Parts: sequence; structure tokens; C-alpha cells
Amino acid sequence: MVKKLIQHGNSSALIIDKAIMELLDIDANTPLEISTDGKSLIISPVRSATREKRFRSALEKVNRNHGTTLKRLAE
Repeated sequence: MVKKLIQHGNSSALIIDKAIMELLDIDANTPLEISTDGKSLIISPVRSATREKRFRSALEKVNRNHGTTLKRLAE
């Protein structure tokens, strides 16, 4: 997908399509972190510590219950 910046007052803005926002589970109120690797612009949603903690807990549960099977599948 190719996008162009638009003028927004004295700044430029990037319009993010609704489908991309839904895919990333973000909305107009989601804080975004903007960074660069020197060649590319990287825009990432800031995830709360609570969400990260829930994810880690779920991952640990899956590994505890199915870790052996997952390791065998990876071989």
C-alpha cells in the first residue's frame, strides 16, 4: 500500500485505513509510538502492561500444558 502525507495545519499527517486499524486493534484514541531505524518510519501501538501481563500468563499456560508436544512439532 502506498500512501502520501496530507497537510494538517503546519504539520503533515498520515491517514491509516480502517482495515489496518482493525487488524492492529487500535482506534483514534490508541497511543502510538513512532520510531525509526534510520531508513524507515515505524509506527507501533503502545500496549498496556496489563495486556502484556495477560499475554505472558497465557503463553506460560500453553507452554506448561502443551510444551512437550510443541517441541516435538518443531523438530
